[in-house]
This record gives sequence, C-alpha cells and structure tokens, in this order.
Amino acid sequence: MSLPEIRDLLSRHARPDLRTAIDGVLIFRADKPYPPRPTVYDKVFALVGQGIKRCSVGDRVYDYGPGQYLLTSVDLPVTSYFTRASPDQPGLGVGLTLDSAIVAEMLWLLHPNGQPPADESSPASGIAMSTASDELLDAILRLLRLLDRPGDIPALAPLILREIVWRLITGDQAAIVRQLGLPDSGFSKIAGAVRWIRDNYAERFRIDEIAQQAGLSVSAFHRNFQAVTAMSPIQFQKQIRLHQARLQLAADAGDIAGISRRVGYDSPSQFSREYRRQFGVSPREHLTRVGASAEG
Repeated sequence: MSLPEIRDLLSRHARPDLRTAIDGVLIFRADKPYPPRPTVYDKVFALVGQGIKRCSVGDRVYDYGPGQYLLTSVDLPVTSYFTRASPDQPGLGVGLTLDSAIVAEMLWLLHPNGQPPADESSPASGIAMSTASDELLDAILRLLRLLDRPGDIPALAPLILREIVWRLITGDQAAIVRQLGLPDSGFSKIAGAVRWIRDNYAERFRIDEIAQQAGLSVSAFHRNFQAVTAMSPIQFQKQIRLHQARLQLAADAGDIAGISRRVGYDSPSQFSREYRRQFGVSPREHLTRVGASAEG
C-alpha cells in the first residue's frame, strides 16, 4: 500500500511556500481546518494523502480524502480548504500542473495511427473527482521519493510525470484529461473563452460576441460553458472578480471603493453585497477579522 509512505514523504517535505524541488509539483499541509481560501485552479491534479479536503466550484462541492484526487482541465475560480486536519494528523496533499503538450504526446502513443478526432459534442466537465488506482499511487510515490534524491530529479521526474499523465488518460477520468490534448475540440473553444474572461474580468462583454469568437451559437456556447465550468459566463466573471478583490484587499486594505472599481463594479454597495454573499462577510468585516487575527 503506497499511502502510508506517501503521507510520510508529504509530511517531511512540506514547506510554507508549498513548492518542492520538482518544478510544478506542490505539497499542501494544514495543521487545522483553516477558513476557505479562494484561488484559481488551472489544469491541476491534486491528491489527498491525509485529511479531508473540500473544493467548491459554482454550486458543486467536492469532498475528497486519502487516496482520492481532483482534476481540473480549465481555469476555474474555486474555494479550497481542508475540513479535517489536526497537529497530530495534518491535512496533506500533493498537486501538479497538467501539461497539455504531454497529454497530446500520450494521446499519440495511445492512438499511434493518428490522434482521435476532436469531439464536437458537449465537452466533458472541467472538474472531476476520483479514487486513484494502485498504479497511479505507485507513480506518485516514486515521484515523491525523488525529493530524497534530488540528483535524480532532472533525469527521472519528467519520465514519472509522463507516466502519471498516462495513468490519467487511461483511467476512469480519461475524458477530462484527454480534452487537454485535442486543440480543435469543443472543449478548446470554451477554454479560450474562459481565458478571455479571466484575463479581462473587469470589462463588460456581450455573450453573443464571445460565442461568435468561439464559433458557437449563443445557446450552444451557454450549454457548453455551463458543462465545463459549472457556471454561466456571467457567474464565472463574478467569481473571478470577487476572488481578485479578496487578493487585492490583502494588499491594499484602505481602499475598498477603489478595489471595487478596479475589479469591475460600478457600485460599491453592490460589490459589498456580492462579496458578503460569496464569503459570508462584507469586505470591511473581512479586513477587521484579518486585522484581529494578525494582532492575536
């Protein structure tokens, strides 16, 4: 069984900045159930070694524990945190970024006579949860063992990362990973729209114009966008705006009105209402809590 050794390696190599000596591989540790933390996942594989982690995307909630993993294939604003963790049994997890080029390479090996044609039907969801196979856990274990032998990382880490992708595209969540390697798929059209909204979240946009850019009818665009992100385009933009506002509040606590304008709100009162609806407190209450925590 790989999980006990995976937990030991995660515990020993966890750092405050999450980074490891392997590029793109992060280790998460929580000694208690910290408050929900908004972030953006982009083509991520995240495995829990110990504890229970919760990830919320739109109206979907995923709770996953030891030996289970979460996959995302597109930039998604999520709220992620460990709900079960303690100093004696900390929440532990490992995450890595999925490289579209490696996915395409593995698909070529899977279909040596040519990549499968792009699927023009509704794309798979951009997020899924599953239980890791023994083969996948073994690959993760061998990847983490390299942290004890840093001299082996340049030669062996790229090979093991490719094996992990192979296990994913031949596993029970193959559809969500496979679409990363198909540049002309229906998914890629939605992924392009997601990137545009993420990069231009403060701007107003017309759904028909973005649908036209994606080469889809408005109804097909709405349907496929909802399938991938679990949100409508407007809801997605709102989530990105609020996540960005939370980050900016940490850097510029004295300018709530200015932050509301910078993230795209014309009305500070509307910003405050939607911030409270999303995070349970108003922007000013959030700053008060952060200040009290820092003083304590």
